[in-house]
Amino acid sequence: MRFRAAVLRSYTGRFTVEEVVLKEGPAEGEILVRIAGCGMCRTDLAVRRSAGRSPLPAVLGHEGAGVVAETGGPGTGLRVGDHVVLSFDSCGHCRNCLGAVPAYCDSFASLNLFGGRETDAARFTDAAGAELAPRWFGQSSFAEYALVSARNAVRVDPALPVELLGPLGCGFLTGAGAVLNAFRAGPGDTVAVFGAGAVGLAAVMAATAAGATTVAVDRHARRLAFAERFGAIPLQVTSSGLPDRVRRLTDGGAQYAVDTTGSVQLINDALRSLRPTGHLGLVARLHTALSLEPGTLDRGRRISHICEGDAVPSLLIPRLTALWQAGRFPFDQLIRTYPLADVNEAERDSDLGCVVKPVLVP
Repeated sequence: MRFRAAVLRSYTGRFTVEEVVLKEGPAEGEILVRIAGCGMCRTDLAVRRSAGRSPLPAVLGHEGAGVVAETGGPGTGLRVGDHVVLSFDSCGHCRNCLGAVPAYCDSFASLNLFGGRETDAARFTDAAGAELAPRWFGQSSFAEYALVSARNAVRVDPALPVELLGPLGCGFLTGAGAVLNAFRAGPGDTVAVFGAGAVGLAAVMAATAAGATTVAVDRHARRLAFAERFGAIPLQVTSSGLPDRVRRLTDGGAQYAVDTTGSVQLINDALRSLRPTGHLGLVARLHTALSLEPGTLDRGRRISHICEGDAVPSLLIPRLTALWQAGRFPFDQLIRTYPLADVNEAERDSDLGCVVKPVLVP
């Protein structure tokens, strides 16, 4: 099967939209999905900074959504024509998967981060027959079609705008899941969100929907305006006094905080913003050593990493679409769509902060 995909051939080069070849259809437990839209996530773009650890050439994209075009048999639980959102892959049989925490699957790295060229590589080539890296996050959905495990596909209502739903499979799921799953925030709770990008604004929307008082911290006025629209108290980063300002706005300190920035200074500020027994969740990958200042973990405060919002996608994605239908999780306001051919413009706009969540529409 031949179709178009955005291929990244070098860590510093542009994406090229070209014909690729899928040599085999779906095996047992797999489905072929015609992609209606795929979000562009910072994790996709981080491949450029992987210092050769991510094999190229590759088709990236891991926030896909679309329509099932073919199935690997009745065991998938899906049928041709079903609308699906694609999320991260997991094995389904390790201790964590069986314990309903698939984001901590024992095989997460091998299933989602290419897993090396030996894994399924021969099934996916460019038009000249040269191998492309195995599917990225179980998807490689910067493309017209994606071959995925049925396990990481979530059926959704066909009345929903499927071309916009892909970011619910990762970025929006991560932010919302941190609040709704890891913290279980509710009325009377206070949540501080550090970084008002796509993940942070999803956390803001989820906290507001849950009835929590929310403070959003960022340096960009435009993103703080989004946060305020979604119910948060906006707070601009300045050179000093940030923890004190958060504590004043949250009546003595936030019970929960989410850091989406990976900034060591902001992580320390977030810890100092917590009330006693408060919990800081990190959702961004750290690129430097995390040095905590004295006193930041006093009085029962704690810090943890939250992967993929601690989510079971088949449970959280329907919850988020129901909140959207009720007008309580307006994620569509963060999206700007681009034709697949404009993938490089989408990346540029994302880097410049001109758009919160680009979505590529084949």
